[in-house]
Amino acid sequence: MIVSRAPVRFSLGGGGTDLPSYAREHGGYVVAGAVDKYVFICAAKRFYDTIRLAYSKMELVESVDQIEHRIYREALRFTRIERGIELQSFADVPANSGLGSSGTFTVALLNALHAYKREFVPTKQLAEEACHVEIELLKQPIGKQDQFIAAYGGITAFTFDKDGTVHAERVPMRNEVIDDLESSLLVFYSGVERAASAVLSEQAKTISSNKDDAVARMHKIKELGHETHRILVNGALDEYGELLHEHWTMKRRLTSNMANGALDEHYEAARKAGALGGKLMGAGGGGFFLFYARHADRRRVHEAMVARGLRPMRFHFDFDGARIAANLHRS
Repeated sequence: MIVSRAPVRFSLGGGGTDLPSYAREHGGYVVAGAVDKYVFICAAKRFYDTIRLAYSKMELVESVDQIEHRIYREALRFTRIERGIELQSFADVPANSGLGSSGTFTVALLNALHAYKREFVPTKQLAEEACHVEIELLKQPIGKQDQFIAAYGGITAFTFDKDGTVHAERVPMRNEVIDDLESSLLVFYSGVERAASAVLSEQAKTISSNKDDAVARMHKIKELGHETHRILVNGALDEYGELLHEHWTMKRRLTSNMANGALDEHYEAARKAGALGGKLMGAGGGGFFLFYARHADRRRVHEAMVARGLRPMRFHFDFDGARIAANLHRS
């Protein structure tokens, strides 16, 4: 039995500039933070030559080609595991919630499959393989942020070159600033699940056609990513709350389905209660809200969101990244 885990993430600044529609022309820059909410993959050898998969449903098949679950299928093909394996997945957060769970799932799965084959894979290679499976093989309209932060963990800045190369740099934050940031961020589940692909596809079209100066707004979002790095290093965290509001305004104009009336009302209620700024995680359209509030205003923001039916989620940052939590694998 092998137990693999990888963390989901909060996109802290520059989110969206890793999308191919923008990064291939202009390069991207994102600051992301991995958090202690995980996707777990359990892998075990089966006595029979069949393949058994358990996730939200169960599959028992004779060959990889018969697998319905696209990521399971392509990851097994990629690692050339053809039979006699059992895989099961668990997650601390729901799918389609804006925390990059699909990329995290792929990283955790590939790490488990490599461990099953007794192969060591460096962190960058693991992230690149997960991107290959999702972007190249499955043709998903996504960027590379989710796979890389799930592999690396921590609060990390990623530069996305035009040629597809990704550079990772751990943001050099003081411990007390990390603690202050954790205590100033409030996270709530909106109860709305959405497939990121629909939002990202529209955003890609908007960027490619430069509709309503979309590229200029993406340039600004990238600048906000660099500004996020500066703020986190310097520790002037209230500036980050104000920057979040600016990011919300910019991102809100990129796609018509990034938010709706109810989500806008949640956001305005949080601001009225004292939040300096906030955002919807990921592509938008639902999932989790992240708000920044000064310590004196945290309770009011919390109570306002709970009164509107949103579910709070406590967290800490994760600095381990993808790891094999247990390895009892035998021949």
